[in-house]
Amino acid sequence: MKKQPFTFNSVDEMVKSLSFNQGPLTELLAEIQRIYCADNRPWVIGFSGGKDSTAVLELVYTAILQLAPPKRHKPLFVVSSDTLVETPVVVNLIKEMLNNINEVATKVGIPMTAHHVYPEVKDSFWVSLLGKGYPAPTSHFRWCTERMKIFPVNRFILDKITKYQEVIIILGSRIQESNTRAQILKKHRIDGSRLARHTTLPSAYIYTPIESWSSEEVWEFLLSAPRPWGGDNLALFELYKGSNAGECPLVIDNSTPSCGNSRFGCWVCTVVKKDRAMEGLIGSGETWMQPLLDFRNQLAETTDPAKKYEYRNFKRRTGKVAYIRGTFSSEDPKEIKDLKHVPGPYWLKQRQQWLKELLMLEKQLKQDGHALTLMTAPELHQIRKEWINDPNEPDWTDSLPRIYREVYGQDLEWVENDAGSFTKPDADLLEELGKRFAAPAPMIMKLLELELSMDGLSKRSGIFQKIEVILTQDWESLEEINTHTVELKAASEYQERYEVLRKEYSRMK
Repeated sequence: MKKQPFTFNSVDEMVKSLSFNQGPLTELLAEIQRIYCADNRPWVIGFSGGKDSTAVLELVYTAILQLAPPKRHKPLFVVSSDTLVETPVVVNLIKEMLNNINEVATKVGIPMTAHHVYPEVKDSFWVSLLGKGYPAPTSHFRWCTERMKIFPVNRFILDKITKYQEVIIILGSRIQESNTRAQILKKHRIDGSRLARHTTLPSAYIYTPIESWSSEEVWEFLLSAPRPWGGDNLALFELYKGSNAGECPLVIDNSTPSCGNSRFGCWVCTVVKKDRAMEGLIGSGETWMQPLLDFRNQLAETTDPAKKYEYRNFKRRTGKVAYIRGTFSSEDPKEIKDLKHVPGPYWLKQRQQWLKELLMLEKQLKQDGHALTLMTAPELHQIRKEWINDPNEPDWTDSLPRIYREVYGQDLEWVENDAGSFTKPDADLLEELGKRFAAPAPMIMKLLELELSMDGLSKRSGIFQKIEVILTQDWESLEEINTHTVELKAASEYQERYEVLRKEYSRMK
């Protein structure tokens, strides 16, 4: 495979000459044109910035450009999902390419527009992890995929469905890349058609033009000629050479494979134990990314079960201690036979420390010439709100503005916190009174917060039910709660045994 110069001087020359195992490239372009012209359903082209989605985008662009202008009758929407924690070296490449498409497509008369989609602020990675205390994602608890990838893309698709009734989604999925995805597409394939039904959206259909291509054929296509809208794919090729893993596909449903190993996934991904892709990029010269990898590894360390009590609250966000049943071999004194304790969110002090470290890292990167925003202002405002209203550890001192000021020496336009004038001395006083009167200080704090939030007769409805919720939460230490749980478990087992014996005795009579 030749890297440079190109095998062909132009896209037209390449189209006439290039053939794959599937057949001549002209036949695939003709198929794309036939499906495009067959109806009025707009196309949504998924673009992740990797080789497969880039190949599909170039194919579609080339096929539509070859059509006579009157036949370019329906819109094509290129959609790229930005989780706000994408691998930094890819973000600029994606933005540059989409900007070029928006500029050039209009000039040549192709009805194609490129769009970025983002997770809602409340669902972003940092709001979820630092704000709400969600543990770093693992293969068993991958909470990030739906919130950060599937939902944003599906909102975009549903918006087009609302306007056009139906849409066709163009993806770079290949059989060689994902057998699971291939089986699902085959299962939902419409008889006699190259389209498949979307697994969850009834008015959306899937078209995968390069599903039978090999990875070698993808690269041959991408490196044989310049891009049809200008530029080339040599930088993309260099990224693949510098990394150890494949790309992250555009995720539209839960059947799409995880991209935890991927260079085109999130730099904070902890689904895998080691991020070989990030390590590969750093080893190939992107050494400025080492602090990002170090931070990611710090998050990954918290997924070690042996360290769960060091980083995570023993209560869930419901305010209660949770257990799951089963047979466990752990000798941890905090475990109960046949019951495994499930830890809750990260401690607030841990989240405060990470936020400060992240802001310091962001500041240093900017000083070193990397225009990189690790956390947006809306995310900071939302994290502050989550901390103030934390169900277990309300941040009465309103620490986030102070942390930001310590790092940057300035303030954002913070919303005045008038939910209550509680301060650290207030918390210290309640702690002292709690010890004196054997009343948990956090419980008293939550009751006072409730009273303040429902100030005024018009808001008093349901206050007793809300008080009951607070009073029924677990306010003791984990050791005390475990003791009560063991006692209740023993009583329950005794009751069950009693019922068995009573029934046996009744039959004997």
